Amino acid sequence: MIFLILRMVSSMNTPNQLTSEIHEYGFRFAAWTHLIPESEIRRLLRYKVKYYFAGGKPGVLPLEAWTQILKDVGEELYRLIREGKKRDVLEIFNYEKTAGFDPLRKVLADRLEKDGVPMPKDEKERINSVTIVTGSQQALFTITNILIDPGDIVITPAPVYLGMLGPLGMHQANIITVPTDEHGIIPEFVEKAIGKAIEKFRRIPDFIYVISDADNPKGTTLPVKRRKQLYEIAVKYKILIVEDAAYRDIYFGGEKLPPIKSFDKNNEYVAYLRTTSKEAAVLRVGYCVLPRPIVDEFIKSKGYQDLCTSVISQVLLKEYYEKWIDKVLPKAVEEYKRRCKTMIESVNQYFPPGFHTKPQGGFFVWYESDKRGFNASSFLENVALKNNVNYVPGAAFYPVESLGYYYNPDNNEIERIKFPLNTMRLSYSLLPPEDISEGIKLLGKLLNEHLK
Repeated sequence: MIFLILRMVSSMNTPNQLTSEIHEYGFRFAAWTHLIPESEIRRLLRYKVKYYFAGGKPGVLPLEAWTQILKDVGEELYRLIREGKKRDVLEIFNYEKTAGFDPLRKVLADRLEKDGVPMPKDEKERINSVTIVTGSQQALFTITNILIDPGDIVITPAPVYLGMLGPLGMHQANIITVPTDEHGIIPEFVEKAIGKAIEKFRRIPDFIYVISDADNPKGTTLPVKRRKQLYEIAVKYKILIVEDAAYRDIYFGGEKLPPIKSFDKNNEYVAYLRTTSKEAAVLRVGYCVLPRPIVDEFIKSKGYQDLCTSVISQVLLKEYYEKWIDKVLPKAVEEYKRRCKTMIESVNQYFPPGFHTKPQGGFFVWYESDKRGFNASSFLENVALKNNVNYVPGAAFYPVESLGYYYNPDNNEIERIKFPLNTMRLSYSLLPPEDISEGIKLLGKLLNEHLK
């Protein structure tokens, strides 16, 4: 049997005990509400600034294509109504099975196979291999929901996408972060962290979370060798890999690398997650290919959350993926490349000494000041926002102290979480190059004045 029922070491750990608090009116909030803060990105969205480098809002969407898609789909539905086929149109504005709208699932299965994801030959099995979700964030929550009990272990990069931290915190997972470099998470340290987790917590981690292409927040891309090593580690220890491929199609580093999922020929160890938000539009639709052992429980959990994903959104996306994506997406990717180049050049020119990543795709550049005492969070509140500039402090991409751990390669031990305060994530996705250049110049001026 695989990871769902096999545990190499039985748990002797007492789950985290969190108690709820009684509100002044007498009702109780769930315990997690006192543990997990509001998403930093959601909080920062409330600020209206000229130079917005915070959340990864897509700024290069094919608006003309979407206008035409809306027109075409609307005319087709109206034609069906005129022909007396209201029943067919009714289905488009009704409930659908939880796993998704089959015509879209088929289109996506064909595209995923061309991109290296193993797919069954049987048509029905191919369709059933793809599960539609209401945004890929739902997939992160649902995987956590079906696999994690309080005290369970999850391995992540350090830093890690904060959208994964929320669900893990809500379910009271112990989060072991593993060092990264300019090429992403380091597999050697992942394996050592697994060994130390077995020793310290007396249990095997439930899954390893990783963004393989242009990751959030650092923008790094895993080399093929590391992808294969991670898969081999998963098989060796019978641990699930959650491969988040949100930025897979926003890649401008040359030929795409095979996904980790490409090694998972029998669909056993890699949950492969995608989103339409970056490659299409923010319609809150994601899609995933899940290992056979978890797919039924995943769909059951999703059904309790939303019953089904909006059918009309899936109809629109089917039209986009069938007729438009290959015409319009390359132009968008080229523009994101220009914006990334502008940000990197501007950071090089205007920022004080420090390290920054050089993404080959995605939406983000990660900056770390040479001044270890610099606090990017307080600087944001006290200086940057008051000067019309927004970004996300790097501290947001680490787990809360009560649940967070760090694998320290210097002493080969798992320690309580430590994270630098002198880092920030800068998004180049929303603004045109001229605004990026102006905004980074201003931010650099403020940083140099503050750090002199």
